Amino acid sequence: MSILRVLRSGHWPSLLAAWLHFEISFMVWVLIGALGIFIAQDLDLSAAQKGFIVAVPLLGGSIMRIIVGISTDRFGPRRTGLVSMLLVVFPLAWAWLGVHSFTEVIILGLFLGIAGASFAVALPLASRAYPIEHQGLAMGVAGSANSGAIVSIALAPLLAERFGWHAVFGLMLPVVMLSAAIYWALAHDGPFRPVLKARRDLRQVLHESDTYWFCLFYATTFGGFVGLSSYLSIFFFDQYGFSRVESGWAAGACALAGSFSRPVGGFIADRFGGLRVLSLLYPLIALLCGMIALLAPFPFTFPLIVLAMCCLGMGNGVIFQVVPQKFPQEVGTLSGVIGAAGGLGGFLLPSVLGVLKGVTGTFASGFAAYAILCALMMPAVQICLRLDSARVEPGI
Repeated sequence: MSILRVLRSGHWPSLLAAWLHFEISFMVWVLIGALGIFIAQDLDLSAAQKGFIVAVPLLGGSIMRIIVGISTDRFGPRRTGLVSMLLVVFPLAWAWLGVHSFTEVIILGLFLGIAGASFAVALPLASRAYPIEHQGLAMGVAGSANSGAIVSIALAPLLAERFGWHAVFGLMLPVVMLSAAIYWALAHDGPFRPVLKARRDLRQVLHESDTYWFCLFYATTFGGFVGLSSYLSIFFFDQYGFSRVESGWAAGACALAGSFSRPVGGFIADRFGGLRVLSLLYPLIALLCGMIALLAPFPFTFPLIVLAMCCLGMGNGVIFQVVPQKFPQEVGTLSGVIGAAGGLGGFLLPSVLGVLKGVTGTFASGFAAYAILCALMMPAVQICLRLDSARVEPGI
């Protein structure tokens, strides 16, 4: 079946609404990272502080995703999504008018985590819009709205050069409000709602071993993608001496690779199985990050980062191809829990990169540490595969 026919097999306006919600929310979520160089220079921040300010919104998103995920299962993604978008207006207005210190940037980042919780709305909405056999591609398409990071990373520095970094937050206000209206008009909470089994609550879901495997895997892949998306502009600025705008464009190109490879990962996983695909992706990511740690000249390092981001994006799509198959009733809750793990991974990566840069004086140590982490995921996937093959339940 062609990709076009697959997309027509479900409710495509809901898929578009899911994509829009995630796209705009992701733009807001990584905005501090996109403006990190401007904020750091304005507030005279250290290397560790630079890593921390771009990481805190990811921590806020990690916390909020659990709450929003439970709300999505209880009240539906359509209503939950509208409320979450409208709530984002308040921290954006504050950033525009009143944020002037390191502490205030940290508090702002936590509140912008509301936008990061979009993950627990967009993926359940896409899941309910398509039959189970096509959810890998559908959720990959929705998840490709990670590309919102590209828009922020590439355009925010241009706007900040002209209007100042505070004004960029103000310019996002009408974009968010208009997008919320379009989302409400397009989104629908069906038609493929699971009805075969009783829904389990969060406590029951947390008793499932698969929950923790998925959290571990997603903390590594999505944490790597969003953490690097937020931090790469600082890396290019400090390591290679790029201008603030050039750093944003280079980081945006890397984020682009990770965003649009996500549906590819879901599409491949539909055919070959998610865990099998992950068993190939993790060693490749480890190898690429190990080579990045050499800090070779930019023409050599840049393609390696692009390839690594591409693999991370595919890994994100692979993991959420598996989730609705194993937890068909609790996609919202699981999206929140697993997404929270991804956000936590995204918080830790730039924080560790910043701390290690400050301690060792080089970015090499941070990339080497991440390469080792990805290598450790290889035996973890093999263990999960063995457990998976030992089960006797149909469809698992």
